[in-house]
Amino acid sequence: MEINQAAPKFQDASIAPMHTTEHVVNRTMINLFGCGRAVSAHIERKKSKLDFALQACPEEADIAKIENTVNEVLRSNLPVTMEFISQEEATGRFDMRRLPKEASETVRIVKVGDYDECLCIGQHVENTSMIGTFKIISHDYKDGIFRMRFKLI
Repeated sequence: MEINQAAPKFQDASIAPMHTTEHVVNRTMINLFGCGRAVSAHIERKKSKLDFALQACPEEADIAKIENTVNEVLRSNLPVTMEFISQEEATGRFDMRRLPKEASETVRIVKVGDYDECLCIGQHVENTSMIGTFKIISHDYKDGIFRMRFKLI
């Protein structure tokens, strides 16, 4: 079984806290709104944005709930671990549509404690306690897409 453990060379370790936060935000959105994972993501060290397909724009109380929930999870000191499984094992358990055709037979699963798990090749912190505080800096809603911009403080 071929294992491709290398993260893309363009990634820099300073993005690890933000990238791990992306996992927590995705699971939080799924839990709160019943939506899928982000349909689009732009993750940077200083600020990032995620787009979610939603039926309606979240209310201000929902925005506060997202922020509070993500921060509760980050403060929970959850370990961030990896597991390698075959694509066959991953099928049905994960969305395989974004997996490149040239991907190896073995895929990497990143787990944030028992809170989230997904296919991922990015860099992550070892524990959520290393991340800091999540802050939504702006958000908007257009044509069924809710976009949030956020940073870590």
